[in-house]
Amino acid sequence: LQEIIEWLTAKDEELSEQLPIGGDVGAVQHQREFHQAFMEDVKSRGPYIYSVLESAQTFLAQHPFQEPEETLPDGKEVSPRRRMMNVSRSVWKQANVASDLWEKLTARCVDRHRHMERTLERLLQIQATMEELAVALEQAEGVRDAWEPVGDLFIDSLQDHIDATKLFKEELTQVKEGMKHINDLAHQLAISDVHLSMENARALEHLNNRWKLLQVGSIEERLKQLQDAHRDFGPGSQHFLSSSVQIPWERAISPNKVPYYINHQAQTTCWDHPKMTELYQALADLNNIKFSAYRTAMKLRHVQKALRLDLLKLSSVVDVFREQELQHAEHVMDVVEVIHALTSLYEKLEEERSILINIPLCVDMCLNWLLNVYDSGRNGKMRVLSFKTGLVILCNADIQEKYKYLFRQVCGPGGLTDQKHLSLLLHEAIQIPRQLGEVAAFGGSNVEPSVRSCFRMAPGKSAIEVSHFLEWMSLEPQSVVWLPVLHRVTVAETAKHQARCYICKQCPIKGFRYRSLKQFNVDICQTCFLTGRTTKGKKLHYPIMEYYTPTTSGEKMRDFAKTLKNKFRSKQYFSKHPQRGYLPVQSVLEVESSETPCSSPRLPHADTHSRIEHFASRYEFSLTRTVIADEDQYLLRHSSPALEQDSPHGHLLAHLDCQDREELQRTLQRLENENRVLQGEYRRLKWKHEEAAASPQLLESGPGSPAGQQDEELLAEARVLRQHKTRLETRMQILEDHNKQLESQLHRLRELLLQERDGQNRVGRKRILFFSERKTESRPRREKKSSGGKKREVLLQRYDWQAGWNERAEQKH
Repeated sequence: LQEIIEWLTAKDEELSEQLPIGGDVGAVQHQREFHQAFMEDVKSRGPYIYSVLESAQTFLAQHPFQEPEETLPDGKEVSPRRRMMNVSRSVWKQANVASDLWEKLTARCVDRHRHMERTLERLLQIQATMEELAVALEQAEGVRDAWEPVGDLFIDSLQDHIDATKLFKEELTQVKEGMKHINDLAHQLAISDVHLSMENARALEHLNNRWKLLQVGSIEERLKQLQDAHRDFGPGSQHFLSSSVQIPWERAISPNKVPYYINHQAQTTCWDHPKMTELYQALADLNNIKFSAYRTAMKLRHVQKALRLDLLKLSSVVDVFREQELQHAEHVMDVVEVIHALTSLYEKLEEERSILINIPLCVDMCLNWLLNVYDSGRNGKMRVLSFKTGLVILCNADIQEKYKYLFRQVCGPGGLTDQKHLSLLLHEAIQIPRQLGEVAAFGGSNVEPSVRSCFRMAPGKSAIEVSHFLEWMSLEPQSVVWLPVLHRVTVAETAKHQARCYICKQCPIKGFRYRSLKQFNVDICQTCFLTGRTTKGKKLHYPIMEYYTPTTSGEKMRDFAKTLKNKFRSKQYFSKHPQRGYLPVQSVLEVESSETPCSSPRLPHADTHSRIEHFASRYEFSLTRTVIADEDQYLLRHSSPALEQDSPHGHLLAHLDCQDREELQRTLQRLENENRVLQGEYRRLKWKHEEAAASPQLLESGPGSPAGQQDEELLAEARVLRQHKTRLETRMQILEDHNKQLESQLHRLRELLLQERDGQNRVGRKRILFFSERKTESRPRREKKSSGGKKREVLLQRYDWQAGWNERAEQKH
């Protein structure tokens, strides 16, 4: 038994010395042959070992040992029986050790054999695959070497070469899969403690380098060069965008690179993409929302999703701005530069999100929207600040990060910005609701009141820091209140509230949830609340709490306490203690001329329009003092008195003193005379326009002269006439717009005078709803946050008719 133990121990050590297994086919085959001989040696020793173990078992059966081993004192002799028991115990121990060593050695031999077989199989696969890949890469490199330089290609053939390169890339898919398979095999061998030999490792590394150079350094680079060349030098430089429309539509390009769209079936042209037209039609369905801020936010959310900007991170947008070197806000971009930036933006979005995006359609739609907002005249130019503002506002980012980034675009090296640059930023932002026709609700397009309101955060200073700007924006000023509402709309889309709508009985309530702080257990869904839907002809009159995330138990208890407190308050209390959920700005009529860019020429007679606005505002103010707040008062936290009160307002014009009424009559007569003069001027210019249009035709119909002897004076005169014709057309358009504006104002003034006579029989049922711009200070909205959800206290607010009047007049200009 001792001899067997020593032999098994030696064989176990010899088996351990066979590691590690080699990293090439030859070495593994040699090791496998040696291991097979080793296993034969071990196997041949097996019968002898089994016989010895059986003999030991027989001996132990004849001489069992039952008593435990004892240590005898020195000098005491061991009895023969005790000696035999000790021998039996020693045989038993050695037999157990030998048996364990034998089982361990045989198991290791089998495992080693299987390991070698698997390793040899994988190495053979690696060797065969490397040979096939080497041949495939050599063929592909031959195709690559036959490519002509991009600079030597014809422009008309660029698209064919792009398609050929893409096809070649698809054909190399098998090579790509083979490289992935061979690298996986090498990784599996490394996990099993088998490392490739130096020769195999160098061969595999060489194949990987060749494949990377072919795929990235050759195919991807050539495809990028071809696409850039096709975009920069191809027909119209926007050829890849032609696939954004389908038959019968065709995308065409004007001389200033601005796209327009031709419908061959209807034989019409338009500036808007067909999908953009469909989007605007869908936005019209949102006009039933009573509250301007939410109506604007809902529309912008639809635009954001249609342009896929809701998937775009602010970091990605900033990276593209940096790559396109759009660092100077004053720089003016043309359409081609905008398209390049948008293309990079959507390609980056597709790469980051790993989703399939129709890049031509997204680029064309986003370009269309940016032009509608910042270049409605289709001049083909756009400021960098405009481009950045539009994309940053609609991208997917935290609202505070948006504020900080936009502020950095107009601040100086010291992190400060003055009123002029802040006006530029707010002017760009207000163009977004202006394009949707909602700007009047946010104080009009004049941003100077908002600028002065912001600078009140830093009294006495000519420049503000980003902290002042963030503090002001946190109050949700009137001019940009639609932006935080847009973010709440986004968050509320996924919110579910375990409550039943008091009006339509929807349960659970999805989106916004509105809870009455005057009546217990009255919850309203966003559809009923925003559209002004009521039950049994009743209207809500009292404080409303808005939730855009699920409520917590603490918030429920807080609302219960507020509701209990409001139970003891009368309607007069709420009318005497109104609160706004936004920061109002100074009236538009009190501001000086703005330094913000003008999007249209200024017309004369501004003093006349101001006087009309003055009278109209005074009349509307007198209405607001008697007729209680309209539906839009439900926008933010506190409520106003009941709307059921009806009071005649025929006497309201009496608030205007006699002098003002006489002056109003004189202004009306002066406007009528001015209208007649403009009509005559319009007819005269129209006649001149027809004469100027006929002159070039007369010149062209005259007798021709030989080539090289044409009359230069006639050509010069024709050019002058064409220029004069253009100026006349522009002036006619301006006069026509001005005339329409005067007619609108005259119509309004006549309505005011008729209301004085017919006031006893009419009740104000319909009024233009706009955000109020009060001269007095008002407490800002408080936004409370809790661990379980965000809660917004909302107040029912009246919109000012005056802001809408100013905005309508400015749009006419």
